[in-house]
Amino acid sequence: MKKKIVFLLFAVAVVAFGYNKINYKSKSKNKPTVNVSRTENKAKEALTFCQKNNFNEDFCILIDMSVHSGLNRFFVYDFKQNKITHQMLVGHGCCNYPWSQDWSKDNPTFSNKDGSHCSALGKYKIGQRAWSDWGINVKYVLHGLEKTNNNAQSRYIVFHSWEKVADKEVYPKGTPEGWGCPTISNSNMKVIDPILKKAKKPVLMWIYQ
Repeated sequence: MKKKIVFLLFAVAVVAFGYNKINYKSKSKNKPTVNVSRTENKAKEALTFCQKNNFNEDFCILIDMSVHSGLNRFFVYDFKQNKITHQMLVGHGCCNYPWSQDWSKDNPTFSNKDGSHCSALGKYKIGQRAWSDWGINVKYVLHGLEKTNNNAQSRYIVFHSWEKVADKEVYPKGTPEGWGCPTISNSNMKVIDPILKKAKKPVLMWIYQ
């Protein structure tokens, strides 16, 4: 009788292990992937814009809001090397959802309206570097260049770091949402900040969906 019980327990354990293994693989397969070709096409458009408007022609920052917020969707694109050199998580605005949660991680809403707490799509000129109360105490003023984001300054939309943002992907969880500013982790800002400081011309940040 004991042998039968031991055998049955062993069989159940094997089945459970097999199920968990299959389930793990299934979750891995379901993890969305970023469309690199789309990013490259945006980079081509970005370079043309930079050339016409006397912006930095070494690199730009692209943020693809069609990507789940728990995945890397903030890209530093090197025009000279024609490739992504850095990629990381970035937070977007919570809008009407609770602050610092991830309720709109896969379906963000966008608005240029003051008080909306939403992110705004469009091209931005990364402006003055200044002191921030957030993250590593560094922020960059953002100048909205289109009708969809031209209230950036009056809304106090800036680029800064936030300790709530992770250094690496957290999917299926999302990145904590703020009040409309693009936010990256403190560690990643320590990487991006020196790059921006070295730029001799205005750098383009393009937030798109």
